[in-house]
Amino acid sequence: MDTSSRKTFRKRGKLLKLTGIAGEALLSAGALMGLFLSWHLVFNDSIQGDRQNQSAMSLAKEWSANSSIEPIIEPENSISSHSDDEPPITASPPEGQAFALLYVPRFGDDYVRSIAEGVDIETVLNSRTLGIGRYLESNQLGEMGNFAIAAHRTTWGAAFGDIAELRIGDRIYVEVLEGWHVYQFRNLEYVWETEVDVLNAFPRMNLDQTDAKVITLTSCHPRFSEAERIIAYGVYEGWYPRKGGSPAEITELVKGSS
Repeated sequence: MDTSSRKTFRKRGKLLKLTGIAGEALLSAGALMGLFLSWHLVFNDSIQGDRQNQSAMSLAKEWSANSSIEPIIEPENSISSHSDDEPPITASPPEGQAFALLYVPRFGDDYVRSIAEGVDIETVLNSRTLGIGRYLESNQLGEMGNFAIAAHRTTWGAAFGDIAELRIGDRIYVEVLEGWHVYQFRNLEYVWETEVDVLNAFPRMNLDQTDAKVITLTSCHPRFSEAERIIAYGVYEGWYPRKGGSPAEITELVKGSS
């Protein structure tokens, strides 16, 4: 092999070595990035979800301790039923403040999250203790119309991570100091982010007045994207005043926060 050939061979060897090092570095970086994403989207969501759950349980415990309403002691195995009384209308607190609790058995036996006023990203949706917020333009909890709330489907606790798993007939419970509002899940819808008429007093219909009460849960769709929105609708089923005891389906969870 002449001198020129040996130089060319050495150059190619160095190039291959550098290419190999660069490739290994890229593979290592990719593996680290994959581990980070797994932690951020799975483990971090679990950690944040637990924090939001504990915060909600603390609020429930505070209400139970401070309430002057003593639940009626029911016979063992009895099932509480909703009241014919009109539920209270919960006035708006300052933005970023929790005013209600959300229970969705389909999301897990221990699922409970705080609902705050407003849907500001930093102070509500990305909060370590909140995660769910009420759209300011939607109706108040307890009044006729549409009580509309939002939460993340991934990251920051993913409070609505299982929204697509809801099934017709599933119950959605909203607790306030005076008792529990109960809704029954009706259907899912997928819309563009610009279709804000899902927040109307009666979703999708421009009505000045409505004699219906609905709840609307909104989140991003598909997962890891903000291109569209997934919408879950529920219709009002009834009101359970605190003096009559909590709805049977969430009694054990409510007892755990007492």
